[in-house]
Amino acid sequence: MNTRTITAFLAITFLNFGLNAQTKAITNGVINWEGSKITTESHVGTINISTGALKFKADSLRGGNFTVDMNSIVCTDLSEKYGARLVGHLESDDFFGVAEHPEATLVFTSVTPSDEGYQITGDFSIRGITHSESFELKIDNNTATADFEIDRSKYNVKFRSGSFFENLGDKLINDELKLRVSFTY
Repeated sequence: MNTRTITAFLAITFLNFGLNAQTKAITNGVINWEGSKITTESHVGTINISTGALKFKADSLRGGNFTVDMNSIVCTDLSEKYGARLVGHLESDDFFGVAEHPEATLVFTSVTPSDEGYQITGDFSIRGITHSESFELKIDNNTATADFEIDRSKYNVKFRSGSFFENLGDKLINDELKLRVSFTY
Protein backbone atom coordinates (compact mmCIF):
# COMPACT_ATOMS: atom_id res chain seq x y z
CA MET A 1 0.00 0.00 0.00
CA ASN A 2 1.35 3.38 -0.87
CA THR A 3 1.21 6.46 1.38
CA ARG A 4 -1.67 8.02 -0.53
CA THR A 5 -3.80 4.86 -0.16
CA ILE A 6 -3.07 4.61 3.56
CA THR A 7 -3.91 8.29 4.06
CA ALA A 8 -7.19 7.92 2.15
CA PHE A 9 -8.09 4.80 4.16
CA LEU A 10 -7.40 6.55 7.48
CA ALA A 11 -9.37 9.63 6.40
CA ILE A 12 -12.39 7.52 5.40
CA THR A 13 -12.19 5.49 8.62
CA PHE A 14 -11.99 8.66 10.74
CA LEU A 15 -14.83 10.26 8.78
CA ASN A 16 -17.02 7.18 9.19
CA PHE A 17 -16.34 7.11 12.93
CA GLY A 18 -17.22 10.79 13.17
CA LEU A 19 -20.39 10.31 11.13
CA ASN A 20 -21.48 7.35 13.22
CA ALA A 21 -20.68 9.04 16.54
CA GLN A 22 -23.51 10.91 18.19
CA THR A 23 -23.75 12.95 21.38
CA LYS A 24 -27.13 13.08 23.10
CA ALA A 25 -27.90 15.61 25.82
CA ILE A 26 -29.18 14.35 29.17
CA THR A 27 -32.57 15.77 30.17
CA ASN A 28 -34.85 15.33 33.18
CA GLY A 29 -31.96 14.06 35.27
CA VAL A 30 -32.51 13.39 38.95
CA ILE A 31 -30.74 11.46 41.68
CA ASN A 32 -32.82 9.97 44.48
CA TRP A 33 -30.65 9.65 47.57
CA GLU A 34 -30.95 7.89 50.92
CA GLY A 35 -28.74 8.39 53.93
CA SER A 36 -29.19 6.41 57.14
CA LYS A 37 -28.05 6.19 60.72
CA ILE A 38 -26.82 3.00 62.33
CA THR A 39 -30.34 2.77 63.77
CA THR A 40 -33.26 2.28 61.40
CA GLU A 41 -33.70 6.04 60.88
CA SER A 42 -33.02 7.28 57.38
CA HIS A 43 -33.79 10.30 55.21
CA VAL A 44 -34.48 10.48 51.49
CA GLY A 45 -34.58 13.17 48.88
CA THR A 46 -33.54 14.29 45.45
CA ILE A 47 -30.84 16.29 43.74
CA ASN A 48 -30.85 17.42 40.11
CA ILE A 49 -28.52 16.63 37.23
CA SER A 50 -28.03 20.05 35.65
CA THR A 51 -26.17 19.08 32.45
CA GLY A 52 -24.73 16.04 30.79
CA ALA A 53 -24.39 14.00 27.65
CA LEU A 54 -24.04 10.44 26.46
CA LYS A 55 -21.82 9.54 23.52
CA PHE A 56 -22.88 6.77 21.16
CA LYS A 57 -21.33 5.10 18.15
CA ALA A 58 -24.18 3.59 16.15
CA ASP A 59 -26.45 2.34 18.95
CA SER A 60 -23.68 1.49 21.38
CA LEU A 61 -22.89 3.71 24.38
CA ARG A 62 -19.22 4.77 24.31
CA GLY A 63 -18.97 7.53 26.95
CA GLY A 64 -20.74 10.15 28.96
CA ASN A 65 -20.68 12.69 31.73
CA PHE A 66 -22.99 14.71 33.91
CA THR A 67 -22.92 17.55 36.40
CA VAL A 68 -25.01 17.64 39.58
CA ASP A 69 -26.30 20.95 40.96
CA MET A 70 -25.53 20.54 44.67
CA ASN A 71 -27.76 23.55 45.45
CA SER A 72 -30.79 21.57 44.27
CA ILE A 73 -30.71 19.05 47.14
CA VAL A 74 -34.13 18.44 48.69
CA CYS A 75 -35.31 16.25 51.55
CA THR A 76 -38.63 14.58 50.70
CA ASP A 77 -39.47 12.64 53.87
CA LEU A 78 -39.65 15.48 56.41
CA SER A 79 -41.98 18.43 56.85
CA GLU A 80 -40.97 21.65 55.14
CA LYS A 81 -39.48 23.09 58.35
CA TYR A 82 -37.44 20.02 59.34
CA GLY A 83 -36.56 19.21 55.73
CA ALA A 84 -35.14 22.72 55.25
CA ARG A 85 -33.09 22.33 58.43
CA LEU A 86 -31.67 19.00 57.22
CA VAL A 87 -30.90 20.41 53.76
CA GLY A 88 -29.13 23.37 55.37
CA HIS A 89 -26.97 20.94 57.31
CA LEU A 90 -26.29 18.80 54.21
CA GLU A 91 -25.18 21.94 52.35
CA SER A 92 -22.83 22.95 55.20
CA ASP A 93 -19.16 22.02 55.54
CA ASP A 94 -20.21 19.15 57.84
CA PHE A 95 -21.42 17.37 54.71
CA PHE A 96 -21.06 18.63 51.12
CA GLY A 97 -19.70 22.18 51.53
CA VAL A 98 -21.99 23.44 48.77
CA ALA A 99 -20.91 27.09 49.03
CA GLU A 100 -17.38 26.09 48.00
CA HIS A 101 -18.36 23.04 45.92
CA PRO A 102 -21.67 23.84 44.14
CA GLU A 103 -21.25 21.02 41.62
CA ALA A 104 -20.42 17.34 41.64
CA THR A 105 -19.45 15.57 38.43
CA LEU A 106 -19.17 12.14 36.87
CA VAL A 107 -17.07 11.42 33.78
CA PHE A 108 -17.28 7.92 32.30
CA THR A 109 -13.82 6.36 31.93
CA SER A 110 -14.91 2.88 30.85
CA VAL A 111 -18.11 1.59 29.22
CA THR A 112 -18.60 -2.16 28.76
CA PRO A 113 -21.79 -3.77 27.42
CA SER A 114 -23.46 -6.13 29.90
CA ASP A 115 -26.60 -8.29 30.11
CA GLU A 116 -28.57 -5.47 31.74
CA GLY A 117 -27.14 -2.52 29.80
CA TYR A 118 -23.64 -1.22 30.45
CA GLN A 119 -21.05 -1.59 33.18
CA ILE A 120 -19.79 1.94 33.77
CA THR A 121 -16.66 3.04 35.57
CA GLY A 122 -16.32 6.75 36.07
CA ASP A 123 -14.52 9.46 37.94
CA PHE A 124 -16.84 10.98 40.53
CA SER A 125 -15.86 14.37 41.91
CA ILE A 126 -17.57 15.48 45.12
CA ARG A 127 -16.21 18.31 47.31
CA GLY A 128 -13.34 18.64 44.84
CA ILE A 129 -12.21 15.06 45.54
CA THR A 130 -12.24 12.49 42.72
CA HIS A 131 -12.55 8.71 43.02
CA SER A 132 -13.36 5.96 40.58
CA GLU A 133 -16.79 4.35 41.04
CA SER A 134 -18.46 1.52 39.10
CA PHE A 135 -22.13 0.80 38.50
CA GLU A 136 -24.58 -0.84 36.11
CA LEU A 137 -26.43 1.58 33.80
CA LYS A 138 -29.69 0.19 32.43
CA ILE A 139 -31.09 1.72 29.25
CA ASP A 140 -34.67 1.31 28.07
CA ASN A 141 -35.61 3.35 25.00
CA ASN A 142 -34.25 6.83 25.83
CA THR A 143 -34.30 6.40 29.62
CA ALA A 144 -31.30 5.40 31.73
CA THR A 145 -31.24 4.28 35.38
CA ALA A 146 -28.60 3.12 37.82
CA ASP A 147 -28.82 1.98 41.46
CA PHE A 148 -25.63 1.97 43.49
CA GLU A 149 -23.93 3.13 46.68
CA ILE A 150 -20.99 5.41 47.29
CA ASP A 151 -18.90 5.74 50.42
CA ARG A 152 -19.19 9.38 51.53
CA SER A 153 -16.06 9.15 53.69
CA LYS A 154 -13.91 8.85 50.52
CA TYR A 155 -15.07 12.38 49.65
CA ASN A 156 -14.20 13.81 53.08
CA VAL A 157 -17.83 13.95 54.25
CA LYS A 158 -17.00 13.43 57.92
CA PHE A 159 -20.05 14.31 60.02
CA ARG A 160 -20.74 11.41 62.42
CA SER A 161 -18.78 9.02 60.22
CA GLY A 162 -17.32 5.91 61.84
CA SER A 163 -14.40 6.23 59.41
CA PHE A 164 -13.32 9.44 61.16
CA PHE A 165 -14.76 9.25 64.70
CA GLU A 166 -15.00 6.58 67.39
CA ASN A 167 -17.65 5.91 70.02
CA LEU A 168 -20.56 7.55 68.20
CA GLY A 169 -22.98 4.86 69.33
CA ASP A 170 -26.47 5.39 67.92
CA LYS A 171 -25.40 8.83 66.60
CA LEU A 172 -23.33 7.15 63.86
CA ILE A 173 -24.42 7.95 60.31
CA ASN A 174 -23.58 5.22 57.80
CA ASP A 175 -20.91 6.10 55.23
CA GLU A 176 -22.85 4.43 52.40
CA LEU A 177 -25.17 6.71 50.46
CA LYS A 178 -27.75 4.90 48.35
CA LEU A 179 -28.29 6.54 44.97
CA ARG A 180 -30.79 5.97 42.17
CA VAL A 181 -29.83 7.95 39.10
CA SER A 182 -32.36 8.39 36.31
CA PHE A 183 -32.49 10.56 33.21
CA THR A 184 -33.70 10.73 29.64
CA TYR A 185 -31.64 11.59 26.58
